[in-house]
Parts: sequence; structure tokens; C-alpha cells
Amino acid sequence: MVTIMSHISDYFEQFNSSLTAGSQPSSQSHIVSSSTNKIPLTFYVFDFERYSDEMGTLRDLRTYMIQRWHNSFFYALAYLFLIYTGQIYMKNKPRFELRLWLAAWNTLLALFSIFGGMRVLPELIYAISRHGMKYSICNNSNAFGVVGFWTWAFCFSKLPELVDTVFIVLRKQPLIFLHWYHHASVLIYCWFSYQDYSSTGRWFCVLNYIVHGIMYSYYALRALKFRIPRWVSMIITMLQLTQMIVGCWVNLQAWQYKKKGEKCYVTEENLKVSLIMYGTYFLLFAHFFLGSYIFKSKRGNKQIDQKQEKNQHIKKID
Repeated sequence: MVTIMSHISDYFEQFNSSLTAGSQPSSQSHIVSSSTNKIPLTFYVFDFERYSDEMGTLRDLRTYMIQRWHNSFFYALAYLFLIYTGQIYMKNKPRFELRLWLAAWNTLLALFSIFGGMRVLPELIYAISRHGMKYSICNNSNAFGVVGFWTWAFCFSKLPELVDTVFIVLRKQPLIFLHWYHHASVLIYCWFSYQDYSSTGRWFCVLNYIVHGIMYSYYALRALKFRIPRWVSMIITMLQLTQMIVGCWVNLQAWQYKKKGEKCYVTEENLKVSLIMYGTYFLLFAHFFLGSYIFKSKRGNKQIDQKQEKNQHIKKID
């Protein structure tokens, strides 16, 4: 057992060494980096991860998101406008099937989320096991190296993820408030958080990648007409609720650290916005869960009982 734990510890040491290696912008004086990593880079790192800061397009996109993060408000408003006009346009038109396109899109997002989760989860585990919970919440060294790339990819992905709603509108499916509110608000918040390298993003990225990896895999299978038990969708919603609870907890912990005068590299403004966002998400997902799985089941059982009673009454008359 001791040998196994030693190997696991060595793995995360090597992984963390590769994660934090790379250029770090000197303009961000509040950023904390790990200077104790002197272990050789034995963990495999892809070229697009290692040299992302040297790739013109990726570097320009990062700079754009940092300097023009407020453009996310425009994208969110444009998104809401297109939803409204798209529903009007489709009102008297036949729905598009788009099943194969939907399956391909969800598969792409599932693979992206699964791979992203595989790249950021080890660093979170390492941060907690090696440096403690406070470090994992308050130190933003995850903004660099491999995890830095996938943190940026996570934040940027909230823009193309808006395409999810295009399929709903074109297929004339019900569009609930939770869906478009979540997509619009998380886009703004992620771009807002990325521009100051908020330390709490370490947790948010990991949680979102994992949940989205499962969720989009489920959607892809559904689009391909696989029969999936109802309890699977219930578990996914429960995972989303858990994500919101953990998100609120992380924010409250960071708030407590800052109140004690300890260094925590996330602004109070960010914590307030994030806490409101996660709190409203929790309420909306809880409402969705209760309406879709608890009360709906009770109504369904009640209707079945009423139908059985009606049939028995008819038999008695006969």
C-alpha cells in the first residue's frame, strides 16, 4: 500500500511539474506561481498545450478575452435576440430533424469535456493532497501550463456552446428559462473570471468538465436513439445540483479566507457574482428536478390509479 501511494504521489508531482511549466505573464503581479517544481518533465504534454502561448491565434484569443471580456455581454444579448427571432421564424414552419448533426455536436462536446477533465483533475487532486484545501481555492497557479490552456479552453468554450440552443429552436423543442439563462450568464461570468485569473476557477473548471463530459455523452446517445433508463438523467441532474452546492461552498470558503486577512487571489466582486450565480442555478436545477422527476412521477402514479379505479368501476357496472 505504501508503495502504491508513493507511485501516486510521484505521478502527481510529475504531472504538476508539467502543468506549471511554461511562460507566465509578468504583467499580472497578483498571480502566484509554483516555484518548487524541479522534477523533470516526464508526463506527456502535447505541443498545442506546451506552446499555446507561442501560437499566434491562441495567443490573440487569450489576449482578446482578457482585454475585451466585456464583449461577452454583447454575445449574450445577441444570443437572446437570436433565440427570440428564431422562435418567431420557426413558429409556422415544420421542425428540422437534425438528429445526426445533434449527435455529432454532442459527441464533440463530450470528447472535449472528457479530455479537458482528464487534464485538469489531476492538478486539483495534487493541489489538495500536496498543499491543502486553502491552496486549491486561493492559489491561481492553475492559470499556466497545461491546466492554464484548458482553463482558457473551458472559458472560451462557453461561446460555441450557445449552439446547443440553435438545435432546440430549429427542432421546435421546449426552451426552458433554466437553459438560456444558464448559457448566457455562464458565458459572461467565465470571461469575467478569466481576465483576472481567479483562483476559484481551478474548482469550477474541474467540476464543469466532469459534469459536461457525462451530460453531453448522454445527449449524444439519446440523439442516436439509444434507450437510456430514466434514472440516468436523474443522476445527471443530481450531479449538476452537487456542482452548484460545491461551487457555493468554494466561494464561501474563499470569502472566509479573505475576511481573516489571508491571501486569496479572487476579488470580492467575483465572489459575490459567483455566489449569486451558483445560488440561482441551484434553485433552478432543484425546481427542474422536482418538477421532472418527483412531482411528475406522483402525478403519473395518481393518473394510473385513477384510470384503474375507473376501469374497476366500469367492470362493476357491467
